[in-house]
This record gives sequence, C-alpha cells and structure tokens, in this order.
Amino acid sequence: MLRTVRAAGLALLLATSALAPAVVALPAAAAEVPPIKFTQRTLPNGLKVFASVDRSTPNVSVQVWYGVGSKDDPEGRSGFAHLFEHLMFKATRNMPAETFDRMTEDVGGFNNASTADDFTDYYEVVPANHLERLIWAEADRMSTLVVDEAVFKSERDVVKEELRQRVLASPYGRLMALYLPQASYTVHPYKRPGIGSIEELDAATVDDVRAFHRTYYRPDNAALVVVGNFDEAQLNAWVDRYFGPLKKPDQPLPRVTVKEPPRTKPGVFEGYGPNVPLPAVVLSWQGAAASDPDAPALKVLDAILSAGKSSRLYNSLVYDKQIAVEAFSQADLPQDPGMVLVGAIMSNGKTLAEGEAALLAEVKRLRDAPPSDAELSEAKNELLASALRERETIEGRGSALGYALIVDGDAAAVNTELAELQAVTAADVQRVARKYLAEHRRMTIRYRPESERPKGEAQAAQPAPPKQVATYDGPVFTLAPEAERVKPPGIAEPVQPVLPKPAETTLPNGLRVIVARSSDLPLVTADLTVKAGAWADPQGLAGAANMMAGMLTEGTKTRSAQQIASQIESLGGSLSSGGGLETSSVTLNVMPDKLKAAMAIMADVARNPAFAGEELDRQREQALDGLRVAYQQPGSVAGFAAAPVVFGGTPFGHVAAGTPASLARLKPADLAKLHATWFRPDNAVLVLTGDISAEDGFALARQAFGDWKKPAAPLAPAPTISPSGKPRAVAIDIPGTGQASVNVMKPAIARNDPDYYPGIVAATVLGGGYSARLNQEIRIKRGLSYGARATLSTARTTGSFRASAQTKNESAAEVLDLINAELTKLAAAPAGPDELKARKSVLVGDYGRELATSGGLADILGDYALYGVPLDEVGRYTAKVEAVDAAQVQAFTKRVFDPAQMSVVVAGDGKTFAPALKARLPTLEVIPADQLDFDSPTMRK
Repeated sequence: MLRTVRAAGLALLLATSALAPAVVALPAAAAEVPPIKFTQRTLPNGLKVFASVDRSTPNVSVQVWYGVGSKDDPEGRSGFAHLFEHLMFKATRNMPAETFDRMTEDVGGFNNASTADDFTDYYEVVPANHLERLIWAEADRMSTLVVDEAVFKSERDVVKEELRQRVLASPYGRLMALYLPQASYTVHPYKRPGIGSIEELDAATVDDVRAFHRTYYRPDNAALVVVGNFDEAQLNAWVDRYFGPLKKPDQPLPRVTVKEPPRTKPGVFEGYGPNVPLPAVVLSWQGAAASDPDAPALKVLDAILSAGKSSRLYNSLVYDKQIAVEAFSQADLPQDPGMVLVGAIMSNGKTLAEGEAALLAEVKRLRDAPPSDAELSEAKNELLASALRERETIEGRGSALGYALIVDGDAAAVNTELAELQAVTAADVQRVARKYLAEHRRMTIRYRPESERPKGEAQAAQPAPPKQVATYDGPVFTLAPEAERVKPPGIAEPVQPVLPKPAETTLPNGLRVIVARSSDLPLVTADLTVKAGAWADPQGLAGAANMMAGMLTEGTKTRSAQQIASQIESLGGSLSSGGGLETSSVTLNVMPDKLKAAMAIMADVARNPAFAGEELDRQREQALDGLRVAYQQPGSVAGFAAAPVVFGGTPFGHVAAGTPASLARLKPADLAKLHATWFRPDNAVLVLTGDISAEDGFALARQAFGDWKKPAAPLAPAPTISPSGKPRAVAIDIPGTGQASVNVMKPAIARNDPDYYPGIVAATVLGGGYSARLNQEIRIKRGLSYGARATLSTARTTGSFRASAQTKNESAAEVLDLINAELTKLAAAPAGPDELKARKSVLVGDYGRELATSGGLADILGDYALYGVPLDEVGRYTAKVEAVDAAQVQAFTKRVFDPAQMSVVVAGDGKTFAPALKARLPTLEVIPADQLDFDSPTMRK
C-alpha cells in the first residue's frame, strides 16, 4: 500500500525508561485526551523498541517502522521503496512466501504496510497469544529476506497494476500523485512520485533490490512498536532473543541532505489527463518540516481552510459560489520542509481561472486578518477529535507513536502535539499565513483533459532510466530446505475477548433504542437508522431517497446548512447522513461531554429537514458533478451497472445514487413526501455506543427523540425483492481509462437465510482477504491485479454476490476466466480443513475488530435491528462461524455461486478487451460510455 502523505485531501479522489506523561491539558470546553503510555529502550544494535500495554483488548499490534521512504529511492528508480515494501511479504530463509499471511490473516488478524516520503512501516494485528511468532517473523525478514528473479518480477507486476489503478485509472490520480510533487519541488527527492513509473519499475534489477535491502533494512534504522495485551518483561525477552543477535552494519546509513532552495517567484505547471471529467487547480507553497515550531500553527491553518463543511474553502467555493464540487487543503509537513496546498475540482461549466481566483482570495483573507475566536476553537476541537478517533484502535495508537518518532523525530511528540495545537493563537495562524503563503512563492498546477492540450504540444519525454543503479556483492538468501529451517515459536494460551453487552428499550412512540458501552476512550457514536432506502424511490426518480437522506444535514426549519455544520464542528463532532438500498441514516460521532448538545442538533436534522429549493439545487449540482467523475472510473461504472443487471425489474433495479436524468427531475416536494412517509419513530432504531452507559443513553434518547410523534397511519410494509431476469454480459467502453474492472454478479440470499453463515464462509474462501482463492490466483500467482475480492451482501429479502478485480485492459478476459474457474472449483470439491479454518479466522477477526470501535459496533447492532437478528448474536457469531463445515460451503457454492447463472460486467477501454470477451460470451452487449443510460433497462440511450 502506498501511503501518500502529501495531498491526502481528495475524497474523489532505548535503556528502559517509562514515559507516562500527564493527561494533555486542554481548554475547559474540551475533553481530556488520555496519553498513550509507553516505554522505550534501545538495543545495542540500535533497534528502538516501544511498548504500550492495553489489557482491555485480546489482540496485539506489532509494527516495524524503517527510516527509509520514497525520498531514498535511487535516482532513476522512483517507486523503489514502495516496490520493496511488497517484496518484504515474500520468503525468508525460514519462511516460505506468504507465511506472514498464514501467521496473521489465517489466525484472525491482518497485516499490511505503507510507504511514504520518509518511512516504510509494516504492521500486523493478531490475537495476543501469537505475539512471539510475530516478533520472530519480523526479525527474520529484516535479516534473511529472499529476493529472487521470479518473486521480484511477480511483485513488480502487482505494483504496476496498483499504479494503473490508483493513478492511471483515477481521473485525478495523475494530478495528485505525479504532477503536484513534480511541480512543487525542483531538487529535493520529494519531487519524485512515491508510486514510481512503469518505465523505472521495468528498469529495476534484482541486484538493485538486494542492495536496497542491505542499505536500509537494518536494526539501527528501525523501530519496533508493540501495542496491546502482553506482559512487558516477556516481550523484552523475546525482542532480545530474536532481534538482539542481528548485527549493526559497519557502513553508515546514507541520508538525503539536499535542501530545496527557497522559491523566489511564482510558477505555473500545466498538466493533462485522458479521463478528466472536470478541470482542477492546485496551488502549492513551500512549507515547514514536522519538527518546526511553526508546524502546529500550519496544522490549525489547514483545519480552518478545509476541515468540514463550515471550513472557509467549502463555504466559499462549494457552498456560496458553487464553482467547485470539492475544495481542499493540506499542510504536508514531513521530515524535511514540505508544502502547504489548496485546491479545487471545478463544477461543470466553471473555469480554472474562477477556481484560482477564489482560492487566492481565501488565502489572502488569512494573510490579511487573523481568524475569529470561533474559527480557532472549532479547528482545535476538530483536530482533537481526529486524534481521539485514531486512538480508538491499538493499531491507530501504534501508528501515532511510529509516525511521531520517524517524522517528528521524537515519539514523545505523540503526547505533546495536542497541547501544542491548543496553544496556537489567531495571531500565530495569520503569521504563518504571511510567512509561508506569500504570493511570490506560489506554484499553480492546472489540470485539464488531454483534449485541451494545445495542438502540436506533446507531453515531455522522460529520460530513459539507467539499466542498473547498484551492484551487489553481499549474501544472497534462499529458502532453506524444510528440515533446516528454524521453526516459528509456539502459540500461547488465547486471551478471551470481553464482548459488549447491549441493552435496549422502546420509547412510547415506537423508537427502538440500543445502547452498548464499548470503550472508555472519550468518544460516542449515535446512529439513527430508518428502515427505508432506495427501494422507496418513486418510479423515474432514482436517487430520491439517497438525496433525501443526504439533505437532512443541509438545513432544518430553524437551522441553515451552514449553522448545522458550524455548531457540530465547533463541538469537535462529525454529523453525516446518507442512504443505501434498504436504509437511511443519520450518524453522529462526538466526545461524551458534547453529546447532549450534539444530539439536539442530530434530532433536529432527522425530524425537521427543510428541503429548501436552493439547497436541493446546490446538492443536485454537486451530485451531478460527482457522477461526471464516477463515470470516468471503471470500478464505479461497473458498480452502477450492478443494480440494473442483477435486480432489473425490482425496487432495487436502479442506481441508488441516481442518474443525471433522474436527479434533474427531483423536486423538494418529492423529498419531503419520502421523509414524511418513512421517517417516523416506529420505523427507526437509535444505537449509541462508546463511552456511555445504558441509563445515560436511554435518558439522552428520551430527551432528543421522546416527543417525536408517531403518525396515526399504519406503516406500509417494505417490498419483497424477487429478481427474475436472465444473466447478462455487458462491456462498457470507457476510452482512455488505465484499467478494466472485471465483475461477475448475481442475486443471492436474505440475511435470515438458514445458510447465512455457510454463505459468508464460502464468500470468504473465494475472496475475503489477501490469501483467499481469487487473490491467490489473480494477484499472487500472476500479478494481474492489485487485488481481487468477493462479497456476499445480504438484505432483508434478496441480497447479491459480486466477485471483482481491476486489471490492465488487455488482461480482462483472462481475469474473467480465473474468477469463473475458482467458482467452479469450490463447487466441485470441498475446501480443505486448513483453508477453511483460516478463512473462518478472517471472519472472526474482522468481526472482533469491528466490535472494538464505537462506529463499528453501532453498525453491527443497527444491522441486527434492521434484519430482526437478536442482539445477543454478538456473543454467538464466532461459534456459528466455527460450526460451518466444508460440505455446507460446497453445497452453498453450488446453489448460489453457479457461474452459469452469473452476469458479467466489464468496464474499461473496450477496444482492448471486447473481442476476447465476445469470443467467450456470445451475448455480450458492448455499450460505449457516451451511450450509457442507467435509467433504461438496456442501459443504453
């Protein structure tokens, strides 16, 4: 995974010493933030070790942070640190390839890694009794990684598919991943794309890779971070046993010393892409380093500009002027001085000049006058709440520690940064705006469709990468014969989880209220679910329920949209609303001391929406612009096609988000009627989770919703979904897109189906996790995709199944063959006991981690209430998954996953794959993107 620290704004887009700082002191209006308590020590070989014990979890997070990132890529090998991240999951002298997945995913945990400009971090979460094994495994891959030609080429192909998916197939991938750094830096290696280029990846050699590992993957360039349920003395003994013998190399660590020169005049960069539905503009300035005293003020400045709907950029460009579908900013403050940026994706028909002028006006406002006290307080509360949400999980706390160590230069910064943010004054914000955002230091990046490139102008050719950048004369490791391998340590006794115990009541008006304490961290989630979704859309008004739900936060009878955003965000809370196939919801996340005030706003939003005409016009235009972007993304287009293909002729058979034509027809009265019909207390469930007791939750529910009147008219029943259409084969031609999205799909089962548990196990065997069959065949063995997956989505009466992967266009037919082959294999022969055990562990582990966050627990309990599942299923889930046997999985696959009954949807550059698909699928319908009409049963104009 490539962690792009710069420009994460696009949505569309060590001797032992105890460090236990006091609780961070904040203003009286803010909640206390518990510090991350940790100890640290340094081994003689230079490895830093950080330990933070949490007895409330049955799990442990193990992370190794290396001080090497994309800025350390050799010249001519951009993307190299990222490529190496992938290789670290392969074989060592003692572990065959994919052993990390056996040790993590297959026991109910997970593993992943990310590469940023300054670091590469590897992280796992496993049941706590597997800790020793992970310590051993991390030491083994640090010291004896196997890099051979076959593995190197396979993972390079995977990285190229990731590049195609994240950069080339994404409308704004080139802008953020390639053009922004290239334009913003002149000499510092931050200018190179972290994900690399196809040409430089192809030029890499095995010797390059081996030399990179020897240079940077060493104990004195690493930090081990362990957070969770463990005995610290035992951890120290294991660390000494497995990491202690590793040698610190004699050669010094190479470090980037080049300094980016100050920018003395403004510049302009013109960028183009083949699938750009709306133009975009980004303005960047040179910024500070993470450790700079100006960093806290720049972070607050960033929050004032773009954190939430009450931010300056949203209010100006998106809400008031309506010239942008999205406006964003970021203070990217890495180890070396980084950048501050603002940007916008323009609304349809609006120009880059308008966007640039509006962005510059907001920057000038910050330079000319300090922010108001209210703005300053709101920004600080938002940053505080964001830090709390990160700390909900053990992996989040570990990540915060590692990031503070590597990027800030001091792990203790994790417990001082919030106080530093709270100390920022309005004058500080204005001062850093003047210092860093000066007009003469601006770089402007304009991004347009390729069709607007001036005639005769060609894209600048990149220099050919060198054939080899390193020689290697060190040891070359190979997988040892099985009899000679060091065996992994044993597994200790498991730590039993403490499961939440939901309590419930029903108010006199029929509102069902469920409360479950899940954490002592000061956060609460309140989720109101109404049992009506896209199925309730009137004929010809696809997207009506989704728009109705989305507009709940866009104004009530007594509060404007801007007042709602400002009041919630001043509390450090987040309030969102939206709709799906079967539900509409309003979700609040806030600190407990702000919950009463925030729930009053939440209740107003849910009960008294205004659906003002001008707000509908505004939201309609934003939705239409969102569709213009989505229609250029193969995965999104295939997802839209799923509804008419799988559920045609039923209330699920239209695009839930709506279409350009249906959105244009919506009127305020349509939304008001839907709301009046379905938003009633006897059709709703309120779930409160987190740091809250049952009595407090019930009392708050009565206070906020107790006087919500139940209509006299009886509640109409939800429809039964019974699709009867024949399977279809559809190719959607999107010229110029960098990948194809390959999908097989069909109707499936209801949540109350007796075979629900065999069904989710079967889907997980096929496509649930890195080691599942589809990903094994498509990504791991052949490097054809960044990831392949399968999902069984249950519903009240009829759900759906979908298996999918994105691949280069010319491989689409091959990937389709591989998906169908795996469906056939699982029906033809039972899964083996080891595979079945591993896939069950994935389900159980994922479920447990979802329970561990207030939002995840609220989702689970809300779903149980929606589908009539008893709440004590929380305690029975694991046993029911474990009870599924191979015969049940095979039988379910035969009944539900028959390839002959599957529809096929492939979206991408059709000229490349359509002929091969036609040879396999004689009934294939090829629909050019400019002829798509999702309102039509044929999907064609």
